[in-house]
Amino acid sequence: MQNNTFSTLFVGQNLINLLAVDSTNNFLKNLLSKSEPLPEGTVIMAEDQFAGRGQQENSWHAEPGKNLTFSLLLRPSFLPLNKQFLLNMAISIAINNALRVYLPEGLSVKWPNDIYYKNQKLGGVLIENSIVGTTIKNAIIGIGLNVNQTTFPEELSTKATSIYQILQENVNLQKLLAEICSQIESLYLQLKAGNYTFLTKNYVDKLYRINELALFRQNGEVFEGMITGVTDTGLLNILRDNETNQYNFKEIEFLNPK
Repeated sequence: MQNNTFSTLFVGQNLINLLAVDSTNNFLKNLLSKSEPLPEGTVIMAEDQFAGRGQQENSWHAEPGKNLTFSLLLRPSFLPLNKQFLLNMAISIAINNALRVYLPEGLSVKWPNDIYYKNQKLGGVLIENSIVGTTIKNAIIGIGLNVNQTTFPEELSTKATSIYQILQENVNLQKLLAEICSQIESLYLQLKAGNYTFLTKNYVDKLYRINELALFRQNGEVFEGMITGVTDTGLLNILRDNETNQYNFKEIEFLNPK
């Protein structure tokens, strides 16, 4: 356990720093499986996460020591199972809010929870819930943010970006982590208080390509549509041919504008 000076009540107050790990989510899950007495808000941070994961087992590339790769333990047992996506909303909004200190313009949340700067990926979130009966016992929230990375592999150079590439200056990782933890705690307490409408509106307002005509692909077919919002369960609403259709994760692909 490592105490720190984060100005939070519990998120990040127990901070465990690792030099290298395959995945901070896996490390946190292993601690929990050994019945470690971990307080809610525990953060596992790694300088080098060499097998990080994104949604649907996608890999996450991060240059050691340059970025934020960490996992957070929450216990949202108060949240009904059919409202699980609200936790995703709260985390996405929190990261977006923290980053606006550095990037006042151009930030959005690409559904369901990628952090975008204009048309490039700046970060991502992977939430793994442990459910017992009808209760969310634990939520392990993995967050990866491209902060001080200067270059990316060629196949990612047009798809990903970092704060350094945007600003041409380094950002203090510990300070950014503290700001994210503070924002997460604030939004998590809003969630606990049942402020669902507030969270949903904030999330939809920040959605990438909200209310814009854009191209998507489904089962090989390209179509034009407009994102209008999300359902309570996290399905994406797209207006297509004057009819609102709902899509689950990985059912559709966003096509990048030229």
